[in-house]
Amino acid sequence: MAITDRQNPNAEEKKKLFKLCPFFWQRRTTTASSSKPSFARSILPARRRLRLDPSSYLYFPYEAGKQVRSAIKLKNTSKSHTAFKFQTTAPKSCYMRPPGGVLAPGESVFATVFKFVEHPENNEKHKLNKKSKAKFKIMSLKVKPGVEFVPELFDEQKDQVIVERVLRVIFLDADRPSAALEKLKRQLDEAEAEAEAAVEVRKKPPPETGPRVVGEGLVIDEWKERREKYLARQQVDSIDSSS
Repeated sequence: MAITDRQNPNAEEKKKLFKLCPFFWQRRTTTASSSKPSFARSILPARRRLRLDPSSYLYFPYEAGKQVRSAIKLKNTSKSHTAFKFQTTAPKSCYMRPPGGVLAPGESVFATVFKFVEHPENNEKHKLNKKSKAKFKIMSLKVKPGVEFVPELFDEQKDQVIVERVLRVIFLDADRPSAALEKLKRQLDEAEAEAEAAVEVRKKPPPETGPRVVGEGLVIDEWKERREKYLARQQVDSIDSSS
């Protein structure tokens, strides 16, 4: 049986259209290919601006009925000034110092987290090294140099806010040595030293930029003082020359 070749009429029409208007097909192909990367970029997660240590959990020593501390180090790894802010699901039992701030490129800061540990229900022993229900969310926002931190920044620019990480709470046995507990102690010492250094800086008087103040509100203008001395010398010289 002889098989006859049948050409697709649609293919023939496309060939004719391509000969008549080749630029239309070229533009259509280019547009379709260029739309793929933009779509891919839209679904990619935003690049983080901060490096956290620890990066996934906040470790607390377990001491029932007491307020305990944890520490976390934040470093700005971006090329711009970055504001950061803490949020927690347990605001009644947790708070942070500082609750937020602004970091220059490459700058780092230690934040101390305080948490009140409740007694276990029904006198049951609390399960250590287990995740707690409390969570801490750390957010970041790109800001201009010189901008000071206020919580309203994150409300005014919600579209630019990045959730850096959601940290879970893990309790450690305070009586049993461990690598995580030793690291926590080191970070708490560093955070305390950093806070004390910041207090000392605030205690220092600002540099003098104007006239010196002596006594109770007495302002001494250096140029006026020099002029009075000069006039006094001129008066002495005139007396000596007349005598």
